[in-house]
Amino acid sequence: MFQLKWIWSNLKGYRGLYIFAAVLSVIGHVLYLTSPIFGQQIVDTFIESPDAKTAIVEQRELFFWLCAGMVGFTLIRAIIQFSASMLYERSSQAMMYRIRTYLFANVQRQDMSYYDSNRTGDLMTRLSGDLDHVRHTVAWVGKTFVESMVLFISTSVYFFYLDPFLALSMLLLTPIIFVTSNIFRKRVGPMYTSLRETLSQLNIRAQENIAGNRVVKAFAREDFEVEKFQEKSTEYADASKKTALTWWKFFPFIETTAQGLAVIHLLVGGIFVMIGRLTFGEYIAFSGLIWTLSNPMRFIGNLVNDFQRFMASAAKIIEVYYSRPMIVDRVDAEKTEGKLEGKIEFRDVTFHYRRSNTAALKNISFTVSPGETVAIMGETGAGKTTLINMIPRFYDPEAGEILVDDVNVRFHKLQNLRKNIGIAMQDVILWSDTIDGNIAFGDTDLPEEEVKRFALLADADGFIEKTPEGYETIIGERGVGLSGGQKQRISLARALAVKPAILILDDTTSAVDLETEQVIQDNLNNKLGYKPTRLIIAQRVSTARVADRIIIIKDGEISESGTHEELLKIENGYYKEIHDLQIGQVA
Repeated sequence: MFQLKWIWSNLKGYRGLYIFAAVLSVIGHVLYLTSPIFGQQIVDTFIESPDAKTAIVEQRELFFWLCAGMVGFTLIRAIIQFSASMLYERSSQAMMYRIRTYLFANVQRQDMSYYDSNRTGDLMTRLSGDLDHVRHTVAWVGKTFVESMVLFISTSVYFFYLDPFLALSMLLLTPIIFVTSNIFRKRVGPMYTSLRETLSQLNIRAQENIAGNRVVKAFAREDFEVEKFQEKSTEYADASKKTALTWWKFFPFIETTAQGLAVIHLLVGGIFVMIGRLTFGEYIAFSGLIWTLSNPMRFIGNLVNDFQRFMASAAKIIEVYYSRPMIVDRVDAEKTEGKLEGKIEFRDVTFHYRRSNTAALKNISFTVSPGETVAIMGETGAGKTTLINMIPRFYDPEAGEILVDDVNVRFHKLQNLRKNIGIAMQDVILWSDTIDGNIAFGDTDLPEEEVKRFALLADADGFIEKTPEGYETIIGERGVGLSGGQKQRISLARALAVKPAILILDDTTSAVDLETEQVIQDNLNNKLGYKPTRLIIAQRVSTARVADRIIIIKDGEISESGTHEELLKIENGYYKEIHDLQIGQVA
């Protein structure tokens, strides 16, 4: 099975340890035979033998050696089993660490389209619960399987050595166990797949509500969301009970068959003792080892249970493990390093999102010269954010091409291209870190004085200094405790801190007042120290009017383009209408 091959490949470096643990398991469980064997000798020689009194006197040393052997091998077995368990655990934990680290790194490398089609809660389930099921299989299911097989085989061999007919009589029940387990496996497999999907939906519901708790409170929808969560929780509970009850339907058959071994031993073994075919010591040996046949039979159901759970979880993890981004460095990409000039050109660019029949961009063509500032305006959903996402290759166009410094972005090294682009997103994401750490996110070696300089340029220094610990103040998750405008200014400072050749501002000052916006514009124009190419998505005319050029996007196409003055001359144009509405010049 592919899942098992995948597990083996990820045990690299610990395979020897895992095999050694298995060998210890084999040795440790073979030693379970020693106590019944020694016990048989003690009973036949020192209790049931007609010469028992003589033997206890003349072979007293043998008696003590047999007793010491029982105690000694029991201690040795305990040490071996403990060592094996530790080795299983160590190798499984190392494997889980390797897989989790790789999975996280692989998720980080995925395209934006991957996140469009995979929800956060589901990915978190794969990196946590699913992965733990895989580790459990390696550490416990594998161990239990090896131990059960060793017990079953070694005991069967010993029973056949003592009396083949009695051994065969007891083993005749085992096919019933295997048939029952196989039927159970076929029924429970799809159930675990469904159970895993239900858990994923539950986690998605929880993650979305925790992340959006402010919205929930703002609309007083706590009870509604609790009810929705309870629905998912009930679905998961019902699926769990259904899966568990499936096992309990099969359990009586397995348990009855396992108990049947004791009945056969009592009847057949008792008769054999009475007719003298078995010694009482051999009967005791059989009796002492019945559990080594019955327990593996009992474990079969649990092993099948856990293995089916593993298969469902591993399949989901493997989807992430082998996911590959489509947007990667080409083999023939130019090995450009250092600062780009910042020229941008779109040539007949067309783009569709997955699962959408409508083009987000249609035949977009324009050029931005190095150091030029271009504002992009348009209605919500017109394609503005999509357009700027094409420049750092978050998406690739279906048709046409995008060039930076006269080179198709597909031929730029991704890391160098993106290092030259500073982006302040519309949806501001801040980390649970210090304000200093958030601003210096793109360059962790940035000196403190530089951090402060970029905060000043973003007009953020004033409110930062008023926080309890200044730049060392820890920001809550997603910037909890900061206003929308404050978060936007920290985001702007973070974008400036990488000293980009191309600065992309996605409605970055929408949450600040006009006075603060004017201060930021003046700082960017006069105090930055160099002139990056700027693309600004704007909703305010006050933001757009200072640009060298304004581009209006409508339904994914360029409908207007020109300077502030030129666009005001277009009667019934989008820009003129927005200008009149915002400036208050409606006739």
